[in-house]
Amino acid sequence: MDLPGVPSSVLEALQGAARALGISRLALVGGVVRDQLLHQRYGRTWSGVPDLDWVVEGDAAALVEDLKRQVGSERITGVQEHGAFGTVAFQLDGLPLDLATARQENYPAPAQNPVVQAGTLEADLARRDFTVNAMAFDLVAGELIDLHHGLKDLESGELRFLHAGSVQDDPTRVIRAARYAARLGFHLAEESSKQIRCTIENWPWAWRQGDPAMAAPPALATRLRMELERLLEHEPWPQALNLLEKWQALPLLDPQLQNDPSRTQRLHWARRLGLPLMPTLLLGAADPVAVAQRLQIPGTQLQWLQQCGELRDWLVDTPPPLKAAPSIWSTAIEQQGWPPEVVALAVTLRPQQWKPLLRWWGRWRRIQAPQTARDLIAAGWQPGPAIGAELRRQRSAAQDCSR
Repeated sequence: MDLPGVPSSVLEALQGAARALGISRLALVGGVVRDQLLHQRYGRTWSGVPDLDWVVEGDAAALVEDLKRQVGSERITGVQEHGAFGTVAFQLDGLPLDLATARQENYPAPAQNPVVQAGTLEADLARRDFTVNAMAFDLVAGELIDLHHGLKDLESGELRFLHAGSVQDDPTRVIRAARYAARLGFHLAEESSKQIRCTIENWPWAWRQGDPAMAAPPALATRLRMELERLLEHEPWPQALNLLEKWQALPLLDPQLQNDPSRTQRLHWARRLGLPLMPTLLLGAADPVAVAQRLQIPGTQLQWLQQCGELRDWLVDTPPPLKAAPSIWSTAIEQQGWPPEVVALAVTLRPQQWKPLLRWWGRWRRIQAPQTARDLIAAGWQPGPAIGAELRRQRSAAQDCSR
């Protein structure tokens, strides 16, 4: 397999070490195989070499040690061993590589973390998410391994789950489907789309909406958040979220998010205001704080959502008149003690009072009194509360002049 940007000397060194140890299967796996085939056979743009993931039927750590003996420690750097199965990250001639012992897995319960044990290359490929990601190039044998007809799906531009229980076992695969479909321009196979709908309708997971947040299994909690973060931060998120809506998959987060007509507008506003997209997305949920707690989003963002709820209640109950002076709006907002991000989050919801909120966030809060306390003292003012009152008066006047 020709990999643009990967010197043949790297592949030859790996191949030589595997043969010296009598290892019969050393295979390149994952998205790099998919992307290389898309580039080589279908003319897709090659975006460069990411970390190269390899699976070995044997001891990964022993292979790296033998490789170091063969080629010298100057070519092998940054060796780090992780996990019970000796996953090893290292660099060969400066190129990042990840080497893992082949493994198989089973799920003790839907959406729980899988139980993993050593296995064959075939079993390792069978635990993956889509047929197009379950291909491998065996470096020892020099052949492509395609046990699940991934090449056929690459040609037709289809994403297809490997198993009938893929979504039940790991609902984060649904988010990955949206990520890959949006990035690659693929469509979801009909039986895979049906699997999503049927699984979510039947809800095979022990945890349900309304149950304690911390009782949610990992694939409906932290792992789901991690996939969403990748989608929102690194993928064409408008297309990906539209696909999740089309597949009726957003109830994985919250049923109300499935019908959220202001979602795209809200997220575009968040981009304009420099806000993270995750809390902005969750604002469309029936109980944003409960969903945020289940996903275990960062504590600061969780606090923003809590305070945004308070701000929304305040806008209903006791806000200044819509056309009140900037100083009145500024004083009212600042007395509540909300950070600017909370006000910006409220702006994305486009309440009736969104314009004064946006003006406070963008301009009014930055306006200061033209004089300082030191200036006033130099002009003859006596230190004390009167100075603070005068500075507030000056600031209010400056804000009101900024209309």
